[in-house]
Amino acid sequence: MNDEVMTIREMCDAFEVTPRTLRFYEAKELLAPIRLGQRRLYTRRDRARLKLILRGRHFGFSLEDIRQLLDLHDSETLRPTQLPRTIEKARERLAEMQAQRDMLAQLIHELIAEIEWGEAQVARTRSKTG
Repeated sequence: MNDEVMTIREMCDAFEVTPRTLRFYEAKELLAPIRLGQRRLYTRRDRARLKLILRGRHFGFSLEDIRQLLDLHDSETLRPTQLPRTIEKARERLAEMQAQRDMLAQLIHELIAEIEWGEAQVARTRSKTG
């Protein structure tokens, strides 16, 4: 592996993704490797972008959100709006995740109650027949 560029195989190995994943992000214009015929060579910029893409996906950001954050990240200097916009997006995603967690906690509570009711019914049936 060259420090400057990586092949598609090297990228896949380094980031534990498939070639299809890399081509998908390229098709979505999130990555722009150097094209030499059929070969793709990924630069440090591509590696940094893929790391941010994967991190964003890990946290459940949409591809459009990731694109916007990458566009902010790509600027030569830290724009005054860059960090506040990133924080705003992160807070929005956090609120979504917390709402999902709360909904899941409620569903778990309801399912536990249903299981307990079912177990009580089974126990009553056994005590009547047993």
